[in-house]
Amino acid sequence: MRCVELITDPDDERIADYRALTDVELRTRWEPPHGLFIAEGELVLRRAVRAGYRARSYLLDEKRLDQFADLAEGGAPVYAASQSVLEKATGFHVHRGVLASFHRKELPGADEVLRSARRVAILEDVNNHTNLGAVFRGAAALGIDGVLLSPSCADPLYRRSVRVSMGEVFAVPYATLAPWPAALEEVKGAGFTVLAMTLAADAVPIQKLTSAERARPALLLGAEGPGLSRRAVDGSDKRVVIPMRRGVDSLNVAAAAAVAFWELGRED
Repeated sequence: MRCVELITDPDDERIADYRALTDVELRTRWEPPHGLFIAEGELVLRRAVRAGYRARSYLLDEKRLDQFADLAEGGAPVYAASQSVLEKATGFHVHRGVLASFHRKELPGADEVLRSARRVAILEDVNNHTNLGAVFRGAAALGIDGVLLSPSCADPLYRRSVRVSMGEVFAVPYATLAPWPAALEEVKGAGFTVLAMTLAADAVPIQKLTSAERARPALLLGAEGPGLSRRAVDGSDKRVVIPMRRGVDSLNVAAAAAVAFWELGRED
């Protein structure tokens, strides 16, 4: 591989993008303002490249240079280091052998996402990165064309979200929906039926939705634990629930999303 720069000091400024990757607070303060995100692992970084994201740099385990010999062809600097240096710089064992720093793209507006979608998911206050990544993976697999996020949601391009989604955050268009929850009216105005997932007593089993209610659904999901806010539920068109057995009242938000996504698309 040509143009590889060896890093021997974990505090080397050339790899500042990768510093303290396990510090969530630090990373959320650092990455969006600097217009970057971090991808971990070969599958994820190659999906980012295919989705049109431009690499800022790559950071490799020096023992795996041959595996990524093509990376230098793109023009972004390629850095290599020992596992010891990688661990000290990033804060964890980089067992996937490769990290990449990418430039973010400008997010589309909610109206743009809605124009090109038949089915969307709307997330309120989903601030767990693992759950968020899993929701995006389910959306990509099960026929959801776009995701709208309340301003309080976690960053889909945070490293854990990207990894859990297996890079599917790059495949599903998403946008912030604001002001929240008043902008639910924008979703309705675009021709969608807003379906609030809730345990409310008047919630309809999701499999009993009419064909008209399934035509252009916008599935509204809340955070693990608290669920949807009262204002969000009040802003929906219909309340829906996944029927449960054996006294279980709810599922993890990502699991519930996957079940509901499949149900909404099963007539395709």
